Amino acid sequence: MTEIVERAVLRDTATAVVHESYSFACMRCGHGWEQSYEIEHHNDAQGRDFVMYVADGKVVPSPLSRPACQNCDGHVVRIMRAGQVSSVRDAEHRRHVPKPRPAAVDAAASDAAEPGEHHHWHFSDLLHPFHRKAS
Repeated sequence: MTEIVERAVLRDTATAVVHESYSFACMRCGHGWEQSYEIEHHNDAQGRDFVMYVADGKVVPSPLSRPACQNCDGHVVRIMRAGQVSSVRDAEHRRHVPKPRPAAVDAAASDAAEPGEHHHWHFSDLLHPFHRKAS
């Protein structure tokens, strides 16, 4: 209990508070996330500076020292500037949103690929130019 009180008092004595956000990507499982931090600057009894990282109202270890993946607990994590993960997620979402089709479409038109529609490639498509014509 005294540790909680000490941390609360410490948090009230911050000389400066800086807000920073980071994007993280796990190189092991591919999980990506973003987190915002309040970085509180303090002075100890000997006058030395130190910082405390606060995320979601809780004091946490520095995300720059040894970050761990929230999904697999892996420690091979890439740290990037804020917005990297959300911009990739937005791009993926836009890429996978189906285009609206007109209600009345005849069967022949629905089977043909629309111009600009994404073509799913198969390995055999790449080998097609190398096939010999039967004589």
